[in-house]
This record gives sequence, structure tokens and C-alpha cells, in this order.
Amino acid sequence: MFMKLLAEFIGTFWLVLGGCGSAVLAAKFPEVGIGLVGVSLAFGLTVLTAAYALGPISGGHFNPAVSVGLCAGGRFPAKHLGPYIVVQVAGAIAAAAVLYVIASGQADFDVNAGFAANGYGEHSPGKYSLLSALVSEVVMTFMFILIILGATHTRAPVGFAGLAIGLALTLIHLISIPVTNTSVNPARSTGPALFVGGWAVMQLWLFWLAPLLGGFLAGVFYRAALQRDVPEPDVTGQREESPARFKTPGR
Repeated sequence: MFMKLLAEFIGTFWLVLGGCGSAVLAAKFPEVGIGLVGVSLAFGLTVLTAAYALGPISGGHFNPAVSVGLCAGGRFPAKHLGPYIVVQVAGAIAAAAVLYVIASGQADFDVNAGFAANGYGEHSPGKYSLLSALVSEVVMTFMFILIILGATHTRAPVGFAGLAIGLALTLIHLISIPVTNTSVNPARSTGPALFVGGWAVMQLWLFWLAPLLGGFLAGVFYRAALQRDVPEPDVTGQREESPARFKTPGR
């Protein structure tokens, strides 16, 4: 269990450092900034690389909404939810701290300018309302967890789950960065928000509620509707070592 938790900590750390780091350090870099497309790709690449590197150890959740969704879908034991979520949040905070140290080395750095924090209303990149943000986060997380459950099913092609999941997260960011800066991950939202403070912390509730709700609904829906005529996946650990049934190349 210690190794699983350590893998979740490192994976979430990498996701936040890579994804949020691209937004804070590289998105608007003069003349050669990577922009919205680059940030979206960065988030997808962090999940893809961490999934293949660490997924065989912990299942490659790196996100409380994923853990909740897998639990609701019958792929992850409820007794492990608490420890997983704690280390995921800790990894996100550690990554935000490292990013803050790096970013603050610039003379005109201003953490209040956003620091890749998620927000709605006046703090939405496109000034989208609370309702728009809520619907966006629930639906995007729902689809993300649905893709994870399908891509990691026993009948899915072995070795391609990480690719599907990484591309899905890239697409989700391409769609929803203008709405909320894209969360679909409460840990990812918590790390930057703690350093921004003020409005970011006040609005953080939405970026816990919506992703967890979307993840839970996806797990329930997948298990009840899409898996009805398919044998239940083995969750005893006898056939797969990871709780998320991540399939590594060659297995």
C-alpha cells in the first residue's frame, strides 16, 4: 500500500507541475508561447506518461474524481479512497509549491494574476457563469471517467489505455479551458488555489463538488448500463495488480 500511495503522490505531482506549469510558465511566453493548445497537450501528456510509468503500481488515478468513479464502477475498494485522496491532494500541493518557487523567480510575477487556478464568473477565463462552470465540470468529468472505465476494461486492447486517457484529457482541456481553466480534478484545483488564496479558495468548493459528482455518476452509469451483459471485472487483485486495472504494454 505504501508503494501505491507513493506512486499516486508522484503521479499527481507530475500532473500538476506539468499541466499547471505549462500554463504559468510557457502559455504566454513572448512570441513562442504554447497557448491554449499547448497547455491542453501538456495536461494530456502528463497523464499519459505517468499512467505508463506509475499505473502498474497504483492504478494511475492521480485524481480524486477518478478514484471515486472507479469505486462507484466496482473497480476500486472503498476502503482505499481516503488514503488515495489524501496523497493526491498532497502531491498537488507539493507541485504547486515547486511551481511557485520557479515562477516567483521572475521579477514581475504576480500570484494573484491566477497561477492556473480554476474559477467561474469574473475569474473564468471567458467570464462564464457559475451554472456554466458547474455543467462543464460535471459533464467533462463524467466523460473522462467513462473513457477510463472503458479503456481499462478487460476486453479493451491491452496497452492502449494510457494513450486513450491522455488524449481524452487533452480534448477536455481544449473544450473547457475558456470556461473554468479546466479542473476535472479536485487535487489539481486545490494546489494552485492555496497559493492564490482569496477568490480561488472561495470558489474551490465547485471544483470539488462537480468533478466528484461527475465521477460518481460515470461509475454508476457504466456499471449499471454499459456493463450489464459483460462479466464483472476481477477486483480481487488475482488478475491485475492495479486497482484501476491499468494495462501496461506486454501484459
